[in-house]
Amino acid sequence: MTKTARDNHPGRLLRAARIEQGLTLRALATRLDMPFSTLSKLENGKMAMTYDKLVRLAQALGLDLGSLVAGAVPAEKPPAALGRRSVSRAGEWQGATTERYTHLYPAGDLLDKMMVPIIIDVKARNIDDVGGLIRHSGEEYLHVLSGTMELHSDLYAPLPLAQGDSVYFDSGMAHAYVRVGDEPCRVLSVCAGPGMQRFAELASRSAEPAADDVSGH
Repeated sequence: MTKTARDNHPGRLLRAARIEQGLTLRALATRLDMPFSTLSKLENGKMAMTYDKLVRLAQALGLDLGSLVAGAVPAEKPPAALGRRSVSRAGEWQGATTERYTHLYPAGDLLDKMMVPIIIDVKARNIDDVGGLIRHSGEEYLHVLSGTMELHSDLYAPLPLAQGDSVYFDSGMAHAYVRVGDEPCRVLSVCAGPGMQRFAELASRSAEPAADDVSGH
């Protein structure tokens, strides 16, 4: 890993937040039920920061997820090309699947997007299943393609949504998607804000555990 990549690794921000809150590595590892060695490697950029780990760490430390991910983006970016496009055929999306969710990424090959579209199969039946509420800078558009769900947040009562319903909301409001009913639920989520491109890249690799991470977390 180059010096630039290491300096931009989100583990540096996690370490700074942990120290600021007076937590030792072992104390945070215990809070997360994560092996001490795994947490140490994540902080030092020696292990891939997957979507699941990133969300858990951000929740445990009360960090803005989007800002945290944005810290992993190099300061200089090539200028966006004019007239570019990305065509996604049915069944050919990049994706990641865990027990908590299935995320599919149309236009996954297009870098430096201003917004990130995600097709999500909502599996969580309650907040504990999804791992708690998350927040990130920016805005979000949610459209229910099939099934029924609730949008949970820290500012409003759970919002019931059925097929064809949609909502546009501030992603800085802590939120989570929860499925209701017995039928499968699939939604389109379009996220815009700092770091969302990097967020999608990390999530798309979340089904590829690091070789030296044998904890299952």
